[in-house]
Amino acid sequence: MKRRQLLKHLGAVIPAVALSPYARAADARTQTGTGTIAAGPFAPTWDSLSAYETPDWFRNAKFGIWAHWGPQCEPEHGDWYARGMYEEGSAHYRYHVAKYGHPSKFGFKDVIHQWKAGRWDPEALLALYKKAGARYFMALANHHDNLDLYNSSYQPEWNSTKVGPGKDVIGGWRRAARANGMRFGVSVHAARTWTWFEDAQRADKNGPYAGIPYDGNLTRADGKGTWWEGMDPQALYAQNHAPGAAIPDQAYCDKFFNRTRELIDNYDPDMVYYDDAVLPLFPFSDVGLRLTAHMYNRSIASKGRNEAVVNGKILNAQQRRSMVWDIERGQSHRIEPLPWQTCTCIGSWHYDRPLYERKGYKSARTVVHTLIDVVSKNGNLLLSVPVRGNGTIDEQERAIVEEIGRWMAVNGEAIYDTRPWAVYGEGPVALEAAATPMPGKGFNEGQGKPFSAADVRFTAKDKTVFAFFMGWPATGKVTIEAMGSASPHLPGRIRQVELLGAKRALAFEQTVQGLQVTLPADMPALAYASALKIS
Repeated sequence: MKRRQLLKHLGAVIPAVALSPYARAADARTQTGTGTIAAGPFAPTWDSLSAYETPDWFRNAKFGIWAHWGPQCEPEHGDWYARGMYEEGSAHYRYHVAKYGHPSKFGFKDVIHQWKAGRWDPEALLALYKKAGARYFMALANHHDNLDLYNSSYQPEWNSTKVGPGKDVIGGWRRAARANGMRFGVSVHAARTWTWFEDAQRADKNGPYAGIPYDGNLTRADGKGTWWEGMDPQALYAQNHAPGAAIPDQAYCDKFFNRTRELIDNYDPDMVYYDDAVLPLFPFSDVGLRLTAHMYNRSIASKGRNEAVVNGKILNAQQRRSMVWDIERGQSHRIEPLPWQTCTCIGSWHYDRPLYERKGYKSARTVVHTLIDVVSKNGNLLLSVPVRGNGTIDEQERAIVEEIGRWMAVNGEAIYDTRPWAVYGEGPVALEAAATPMPGKGFNEGQGKPFSAADVRFTAKDKTVFAFFMGWPATGKVTIEAMGSASPHLPGRIRQVELLGAKRALAFEQTVQGLQVTLPADMPALAYASALKIS
């Protein structure tokens, strides 16, 4: 979600409960659901979950790609369309009225009906992403729009097998990921629907439709003679409550638990990303704790060890031991003691045609620099590549993905299976970051200096250290202060320095001032980030 939207949400809805004095009262009366969880060593408490250890597959994978794809991509107008189309006067509202008609006559349920995903080919996309170097793949299982993108018996009318594409989207993504040997994850965002869709209950205050309710007020009885006859719009819009009631009722929490447990049980993801502060419906419900314990115990029962990864945001120290911390559109400023992840996107989370038209995507260079910086600090990068409503990616996105793949083919040895070195890096960006605390909510990407050839990042594997320099120096030489002869981080003298992708050892000199390496005369094709292999 966008920074502005998230901050607005933090001030009004679920995360606000976790951050306000009201949370203390909510903690005292936590709703305990009735759904069972898998038996095993993990109980749905922070003390129990803090025994979690991040599996090696995640620590070694480093790079994943995400398809944040659902019916809100059908209009191709960017993030949070399903909410914005009900905000009178907003860009989404104006676009919706011009393209589809007024939301009292053509609501989000009708956008879902138009979403057919006619050119979706998950096998081809996953093969492309594997070639780009992604070791895991994340698929959107539902968004705040409340449509389950899988065969959901707890959301039986509003899931992608019954409306829209008429396909099991998660099932299709899962088969393609497994066929390509990639770990598979799902992202779950529907805990926020309770309040997120309240705008659909309202009406215009001005103009020819003033006072006419939007379609969020419709019920099953209103559907006679329509394409949705017999279906209940309230099961989609989740508005059987008074506006402004921030805490969902027990039935809503139980339904969310059952929907998500069924997703975990039937599709066996290696990873679940919750788009929530800490966990879904926390702290006033134990739903997220029970789902996490269920996933861990289920993984142990089926695999003999816990191979599961659960992502949450805005975590305290104990919570970071219990799951994998995700920073949305941001990076840590230090080597984190525990594995973590940054999630970001080359554009908007939902496909945004205007962004495409103005050529506003992140470049492959920016993605590669982010990946290196994150990995040097013990993190992974989860990169969203927006998918069009029809199920394809555009030619600009494809070119970016393919360029990342060409860079990874040369430099992947310094990314995969590595661990942080004694320091994560040096140079102007690191100096600036040291004086700038990371905001608790993330969203700090792009706020500092751009990387240059003066910036170095490190990774390590066994007795080898890899040093990335984030640009090709005009002098043809690189100096690394942290690897000088007096460095406390080196156990002995450096024996050999190579440039990944080159075919010979490089000349170097190790002095008190640093390690100075003479680079080859021929600059690599993608010289915005190159890796030295130092033995």
